[in-house]
Amino acid sequence: MEIKVPELSLVLLIGASGSGKSTFAKTHFGKHEVVSSDVCRGIVSNDENSQSATNDAFDVLNFIVGKRLKNGHLTVVDATNVQTEARKGLINLARQYHTLPVAIVLDLPQRICEDRNASREDRNFGNHVIRQQKQQLKRSIKGLKREGFRKIYVLKSEEEVDSVTGIVREKLYNDKKELHGPFDIIGDIHGCYDETISLLKKLGYIINSVDNDGNNYGLEIKHPENRQVIFLGDLVDRGPNSPAVLKLVMSMVRSGSALCVPGNHDLKLQKKLNGKNVQLKHGLAETMEQLENESPEFIADVKEFLYSLISHYILDDGKLAVAHAGIKEEMQGRGSGAVRSFCLYGETTGEIDEFGLPVRYNWASEYRGKAKVIYGHTPVPKAEWLNKTIDIDTGCVFGGELTALRYPEEELVSVKAAKVYSEPIKPLELEVESNLSHQQEYDDLLNIDDVIGKRIVQTRLRNNLTIREENSIAALEVMSRFAINPKWLIYLPPTMSPCATSELPNYLEHPEQAINYYRKRGVEKIVCEEKHMGSRVILVLCKDEETVLNRFGIENERIGICYTRTGRNFFNDSTIEKEFLSRVQIALTKSGFWDKFKTDWVCLDAELMPWSSKAQSLLQDQYASVGSSAKNSLTAVEQVLQKTKNRGIKDIETILDKFSYKKKAVSKFIDAYRNYCWDVNSVDDYKLAPFHILATEGAVHIDKDHHWHMENIKEVCLADEKIFRITPYKVVETNDKESVQKAIDWWTEMTEKGGEGMVVKSFDFISYGKEGLLQPAVKCRGSEYLRIIYGPEYDLPENMQRLKSRGLSRKRSLALREFALGVEGLERFVRKEPLRRIHESVFGVLALESEDVDPRL
Repeated sequence: MEIKVPELSLVLLIGASGSGKSTFAKTHFGKHEVVSSDVCRGIVSNDENSQSATNDAFDVLNFIVGKRLKNGHLTVVDATNVQTEARKGLINLARQYHTLPVAIVLDLPQRICEDRNASREDRNFGNHVIRQQKQQLKRSIKGLKREGFRKIYVLKSEEEVDSVTGIVREKLYNDKKELHGPFDIIGDIHGCYDETISLLKKLGYIINSVDNDGNNYGLEIKHPENRQVIFLGDLVDRGPNSPAVLKLVMSMVRSGSALCVPGNHDLKLQKKLNGKNVQLKHGLAETMEQLENESPEFIADVKEFLYSLISHYILDDGKLAVAHAGIKEEMQGRGSGAVRSFCLYGETTGEIDEFGLPVRYNWASEYRGKAKVIYGHTPVPKAEWLNKTIDIDTGCVFGGELTALRYPEEELVSVKAAKVYSEPIKPLELEVESNLSHQQEYDDLLNIDDVIGKRIVQTRLRNNLTIREENSIAALEVMSRFAINPKWLIYLPPTMSPCATSELPNYLEHPEQAINYYRKRGVEKIVCEEKHMGSRVILVLCKDEETVLNRFGIENERIGICYTRTGRNFFNDSTIEKEFLSRVQIALTKSGFWDKFKTDWVCLDAELMPWSSKAQSLLQDQYASVGSSAKNSLTAVEQVLQKTKNRGIKDIETILDKFSYKKKAVSKFIDAYRNYCWDVNSVDDYKLAPFHILATEGAVHIDKDHHWHMENIKEVCLADEKIFRITPYKVVETNDKESVQKAIDWWTEMTEKGGEGMVVKSFDFISYGKEGLLQPAVKCRGSEYLRIIYGPEYDLPENMQRLKSRGLSRKRSLALREFALGVEGLERFVRKEPLRRIHESVFGVLALESEDVDPRL
């Protein structure tokens, strides 16, 4: 025989000691699925037979069972479980986690149990214990169904136990994960038949009349692209033609072109048709009147159909959940009375509003689930996303609209109601409280628990990344004290690793090593870009102020933002900032950017020059002071040494040469940092060099190669050549010696003129090698720029030897992790996920920046 249990269930093995429960569990269930009371006794006392440890053992057992059920795993309890009281706590756990309980009773003869225990050296209790357990089982076995067990199997002999060939795990009725769509999910219809037909046609469904064979009610409705409709319940009441709606939905469900979940009005109708005492309120009286003209066969068909409806469905590999009134994460894919009740009615606070309606608990505001939840039940003037949930009941029967959500496109399609069929108790327009969307209103307040503590962030590019608690605290400090309005902060760029040290004696870094990084990993084409002498900035620009409000949820502020790689506002002068952002926005408009990319906003990665405009205090307090004092003191030392030499003192030549070198090195140091400085008196003194079009509406452009980025950016730069600087770049074939040499010569020419160096990237934005994701970019800095980083005398042979032993592994690991987090944050923003989800990645980048990695790298 086969024993059938729900895929997610709590299975209690019930029987006296010696009935074979442990052997049965080991035979038919997985190692980790079985929780044994004896094993738990051993855990807490080192003795599996210690009866004095029973209470502690069952505390452990209940804890493990609860955690397994919480995480959605079938769990088997191997204990005697012969007493009603012993089972009560486990049944309560099943209810708490909305899991179906199953009883497998091994009611073997007492003699068999006694003989088995007699042969076991670890069992030294008398037969009276088994006799007592058998009596307790006999008294309680008849009440198993009343206790809440959905399935009960009783095996009364060794032959029956041996006849069990396997445990068949049955999917729950709500498990439709194998269905991937595409779907058209339709909100509450409430008898509005004409609008339903109009909406189906607008969605592209073909509606034909066919012979009525008693099953399709004269309708054949299909989509040419095999899309499937999901009706969210409340098919009936209040509207003009509930019978026609029922016929349409029933025919589509039976033909396989639709699914349907029940609404509370549908359940109420089903109860009334079954003769229950139900009040004819809230439109039910009209529905019953409309059904008077229908045949008894149709009425019976309606009763059967409504009774068969499942509370909710989980679809598309668990990415989508549909229910009439919504469903919490912990209820998804589970079965219990509490789950069905929530799906039908939602949850109320127990309060009544000024219209006499129950105040509903806003479960969606705290939703953290992975699945998108589509629901209805509560009419709203406009369907809006909130934490990956959306209510699409837009009050058609009250004169609003009948709305469908196309999935996976997430496009909303609606038709207006022909008239007001029923006057709402609470006018729909009163639901509108501000200009912000529901998501933007809730994003005004971030929960600290979403960003601090040890966190594991799941990214598409690098799987799970761990953020340590001490690092997350550092990130919170930066965000809370220095950062811009968090709603602008959708991306932070990664740190960049330098290339490996050069084998040439006079170079610490050289393009050959940067190119080799990619060539050795199988990348045949790369891009070399000039590295500008500026500050890394992120620009988020909107086409107009309306986009700022609608897309970013920011009111009465600005058209965009320019911020640093640590999330701080770049500009201190608001007047200059406003003019600068306006110039960039005008250039985007003039170049046709908005139309070309079909977007109202853009996120750009760029360098903003001069470096001195942001690092003025650094230059004055550190570089300039060091340069000035060193130059003055070394000049004086050189003069004294020269006089000493002129007096004919022996062996002074070596010392004079040493300090003459120091003076020349300091002069080079001063010249190097001066290349990064010029006066800024107006916006025209700034130079912006974008190099990545990171994201626009509906797209993160990491699927485009760097040549695409540079050429599309060039069009914007040409629209305002005073403020923009086009970044020179070269495409290099890594296996072509001539192509590589041209890139090296270009770098040499740039750096000898005082340029900073170049950035080497794979031609494709994302590249993989044997070790996985490759560095998004490798920097190769010029010799004189490195003098700023490592000090005026870094190129002395003894210093160069020491610097060439620097390790890059931690820097490269950091760069890859930050890159994966940055891309993840952008992708979440483009998918319109909650701000907390975007900031999980942003905080992650800031947190990693506090890791102990040499900043000179």
